[in-house]
Amino acid sequence: MYLVSACLAGINCRYDGKNGYNEKIADLVNSGKALAVCPEVLAGLGIPRERTEITNTPSDGKCVFSISGKNLTKAFNEGAEKTLALAKINGIKTAIMKSKSPSCGFSKIYDGTFSGKLIKGNGITSELLSNNGITIYTEDEI
Repeated sequence: MYLVSACLAGINCRYDGKNGYNEKIADLVNSGKALAVCPEVLAGLGIPRERTEITNTPSDGKCVFSISGKNLTKAFNEGAEKTLALAKINGIKTAIMKSKSPSCGFSKIYDGTFSGKLIKGNGITSELLSNNGITIYTEDEI
């Protein structure tokens, strides 16, 4: 069983109310081989919602801010914890996550300036999953 970003399965849960449909991932979910989750929705964030990016400061560490400056770090951490709990309950060891997302991104995320610049780093959920022994891939790798 895989854990997958719900938007990749065709669920309209992205920040803009759209999805990032990927046929292979949707087939995994539809065949019962994958569990689709959206950490941001699990945290109670609405659809649509403002764009968010991660900043990393020496004093505060990783923080997630909306484009209007609202600190959403607590919600993103809550969504990550709920996602990890679902993975553990279901014995999931592999996840396929949405690239570049502040929740699900893995190896590259936006730099926190809302300028479109990518940097090396992980989203809040993907990092927590990885730190707990779950292998992470993005849709670009399958």
